[in-house]
Amino acid sequence: MTKPIPDRAEIALEYPDKLYVGAFERSSRFEAHVDASGISLMLEHPGTDDVRKSIHMHLNFGLFADILSDLASTVGRIPKDDILHHDQLAQAVTELQRALVGIPTKN
Repeated sequence: MTKPIPDRAEIALEYPDKLYVGAFERSSRFEAHVDASGISLMLEHPGTDDVRKSIHMHLNFGLFADILSDLASTVGRIPKDDILHHDQLAQAVTELQRALVGIPTKN
C-alpha cells in the first residue's frame, strides 16, 4: 500500500558515464516496510511514460542500523527553530523503538 509523500525526496544515481537525478514531491507516493532481511523503500511518481519514475531500494538491517547511527550523530544540524521536523522525527523514532520492543503503536 503506497502513501502520499508529505514533503520531498531527491535522489541521484551516479555511474561513471551517467547521472540520473530526480525529485519526488507531494504528487508522488511511497511505500516502506520491513522484510526478513532488511527494509524496503519505494518512491513512485505516476503518470505517462514521459513523467513516470520510480526507485526501489532494499537495505539490509546492518546497513540500516549504521545509517540510523550516523543520522543520530548529525541530528544537531537540524536548525533549532525547525520544531516541526524535529517533532516529526522524534515521533517516528519513538514509534520504531516501541515496535522493536513489542509495544503496540497507535498506527
